[in-house]
Amino acid sequence: MNAIIIFLIGIAALVIGYVTYGKWLADQWGVDPSRPTPSHTMEDGLDYCPAKAPVLMGHHFSSIAGAGPINGPIQAAVFGWVPVLLWVLIGGIFFGAVHDFGALFASIRHKGQSIGEVVADTMGGKAKRMFLVFAYLTLLLVVAAFASIVANTFMATFRADGSVDYAASASNASTAIISLLFIVLAILFGFFVYRKNASLLLSTILGIVGIVVIIAIGLNWHPLYLSNSTWMIVLGAYILVASVTPVWILLQPRDYLSSFLLYFMMAVAAVGIVGASLMGQSHLDIPAFTGFKDTLYADNGFTQGTSLGYMFPALFVTIACGAISGFHSLVASGTTAKQINTEKDARPIAYGAMLIESALAVISLIAVGYVWSSFKTGQVITPTVVFATGISKMCAAIPFLKGTESVIFTMLVLAVSVFCLTSLDTATRLARYIFQEFFLEPGQVWQEATGWRKIVTNPVVATLITVVCGILLGMHGYANIWPLFGAANQLLAALGLLTVATWLGKIGKNNKMFLFPMAFMLVVTITSLVLTLKGKIVELSAQATGWAIAMSVLDVLLIILAVVLAIDGVRTLLAEHKEKSEAAA
Repeated sequence: MNAIIIFLIGIAALVIGYVTYGKWLADQWGVDPSRPTPSHTMEDGLDYCPAKAPVLMGHHFSSIAGAGPINGPIQAAVFGWVPVLLWVLIGGIFFGAVHDFGALFASIRHKGQSIGEVVADTMGGKAKRMFLVFAYLTLLLVVAAFASIVANTFMATFRADGSVDYAASASNASTAIISLLFIVLAILFGFFVYRKNASLLLSTILGIVGIVVIIAIGLNWHPLYLSNSTWMIVLGAYILVASVTPVWILLQPRDYLSSFLLYFMMAVAAVGIVGASLMGQSHLDIPAFTGFKDTLYADNGFTQGTSLGYMFPALFVTIACGAISGFHSLVASGTTAKQINTEKDARPIAYGAMLIESALAVISLIAVGYVWSSFKTGQVITPTVVFATGISKMCAAIPFLKGTESVIFTMLVLAVSVFCLTSLDTATRLARYIFQEFFLEPGQVWQEATGWRKIVTNPVVATLITVVCGILLGMHGYANIWPLFGAANQLLAALGLLTVATWLGKIGKNNKMFLFPMAFMLVVTITSLVLTLKGKIVELSAQATGWAIAMSVLDVLLIILAVVLAIDGVRTLLAEHKEKSEAAA
C-alpha cells in the first residue's frame, strides 16, 4: 500500500467530517455565541480565566494528545492497516469528536464544572459521587502512566558498576534539559502576554524563536543524568507546584507553545510522506489485515512481549486517543470549559482537536507501516521510537533532507515527550478538581467548607494526595499500569457519552447521535476489563503478589462502578423516552 493514499483518504475524511457533521451537531444542540461563558461569569484569575481561541486550542490539544495517538495505532497495527484506519476515522468523527464536543458543551452550560456535575444534574448525587470516584481512579492511572513515560524519556543509563553511561544517556539528557527550559520559556511568555499585555502575534514569534534556541542549548548542554526513581520524584514536585498555580502562569502559555511542536511534527510528517511518495519510496509493507487474533509477539513496549489478543475488544481499547478517549471529557469539562471565551469556540477546540488527533493517528499508522519489517522482528519496538524512525526515514528519502534523519528523529522524540509532560500536568489538575468536588456541596468552594473537609479540599492538600498516590503507582512502571488504564479510560468515555446523552434528553435536545457509540463502548470496555481481571486471577494463582492483588481489586471496583452507573444512566434515558412518548400521545 502507498503511504500517500492512506494519508489523503484520512485527511479528506476528517475535514469533511468536521465541516458537515460537526456543524450539524452544533446546530442540533443550540450552541449560542452570544451566551456568556463561565470564564467571564466566574472569572477568578486561578482556574477561570478567558483565553483567546488559539491559546486555548493549544492548551486543549496539548493536554489531550500525550502519547496516545502515537502509541495506540502503532500497537494495534498488529491487526493490519485496514482495521486501524477504519476505527481511527469512524471512531474519530462519530465517537471521539462527538464525545469531546458534547462534554465541553455540557460543562459550559454547568458553570464550567466537571462532567460529574452533569451526572448529578441528570442521575442524582449518588451517581455523581460514583462517577467522581471512577474518574479520580482513572486519573491516578493517567498520572502514574505518563509520569513513568516521561521519567523513562529523561532517565540516564547506568553501567553495571553504577557509573553513568554518558554516550547512551545523551539523548535522554538533552530531552530533559530542553523540557525544563521549555517551562521557563512558557512562564516568560505568560508573564508578558497576560501581565504586560504584549502582542500575542509578536510573543508567539519570539516564543517560537525561543523554542529553537532552547533546543540548540539542550542538544549541546545537558548536565542532568538522573535515575528513573529520581526523575519520578522531581516530576512529582513539579506537577504539585504546576497544578496549583494560576493557569495563565504556566498551563495556558506552555500548552500553547507546545502546540507549535505538534504542528511542526505534523508538518514534517506530511513533508516526509508526500516527499517520499514523489521519490517513489513510500510503499508500506504492513498487511491490510493480519487476522482476528494478534499473533505478532514482538515486544512493542506496551504488552511486554505478549499478544494483544483478539481484535475485539483489543483494537478499540488499544487505540484510544486517536479515536475516542474518556480522558478528553475530563480535560474538556475540567480546564477547557473554565477558559473558553465564547461558545462558538467549542466546535473547533473540542471537535476539531479530536480530529487533529485522528490525523496524527493516521500518520502514526503510516510511520509503523514504513518500518514494518523492523517492527515485526523487534528491531524497533517502542512506539515513540517507531514513530520517529518511520517519519525521519521518509524525510531522509527526500534529496534536500538527506543527512537530517538524526536531527528530525530527536525533534520528534522531544515533541512526544513535551506532550506527555503536558498531559501529566493537566491530569493532576483535573484530579485535584474532582477530589475537591467529591467532598464539597454543589457550587461550594473549598474556602466555604468547614472542619476536615476544608483541610482535604485545600488545593495544595488535594494535589499532594493525588501526586503521592500517582507517583507511587507510576514507580511500578508504565507497562504494568497501561493495560488497566486503557480499558478504564475507554469505559470513562462510554460513561461520558451516556452522561451527555441523558442531559441533552433532559433539556429536550437531540441525543440520538450518542446512543450507539455509548452502547458499543460499554460492551467493548466491560469485556476488556473482565478479560484483564481473568488474566490477573491467573497471575494470582501462580504468584499472589501485592501488586497483582491491588490491580485486581482496582479492576473489580472499576467494573462495579461502571455497571451501576450504566444501569442508572440507561434507566434515566428510558424514563425520559417514556415521558416524551406520553406527552406526545
